[in-house]
Amino acid sequence: MSDGTPLAGPDGALRCPWALSAADYVTYHDEEWGRPVHGDQALFERLSLEAFQSGLSWITILRRRPGFRTAFAGFAIDAVAAFTDEDRTRLLADTGIIRNRAKIDATLANARVLAGWSPGDLDELIWSHAPDPETRSVPKSLADVPAITPESTALSKALKKRGLRFVGPTTAYALMQACGLVDDHLAACVSRSAS
Repeated sequence: MSDGTPLAGPDGALRCPWALSAADYVTYHDEEWGRPVHGDQALFERLSLEAFQSGLSWITILRRRPGFRTAFAGFAIDAVAAFTDEDRTRLLADTGIIRNRAKIDATLANARVLAGWSPGDLDELIWSHAPDPETRSVPKSLADVPAITPESTALSKALKKRGLRFVGPTTAYALMQACGLVDDHLAACVSRSAS
């Protein structure tokens, strides 16, 4: 049981305690979480997966990510924007993803909105909300990691204003953590210096 501070992983290195609850998490924590992600397609995927995660554990999404990528044409924005009612029906029956009607509809609607943006617009909008790392304190335990911040609230508002759905402040903050806009690896975590 952790008090929210880093724990030794299978290799003895200290990691954020959430990363040790499943082997899948160790790899995700060490190789992806908190590392900068750029590109509209990559950010659309992360934004979509964070929306699907809402109300569920991230491990559920992580383990189904290959299924999501197949179901949503690799999250190619133009391809998903062109999905038909038949595609929507297919998605609602696909056991390889989370079959939540509202989240599927939001993903399709978001792709249609993003298809009208210029290349690089999503990347620019999201990264324009990255806080100055010099003004952020380094978290020592999970208790020091917020669920929302003024920047995530502003990002949520900006995305909604541009027509995107299922992008509340908590989802926006999870996106910021996952895509490296903020570094919430704990101070003693082995990945802190790597992110």
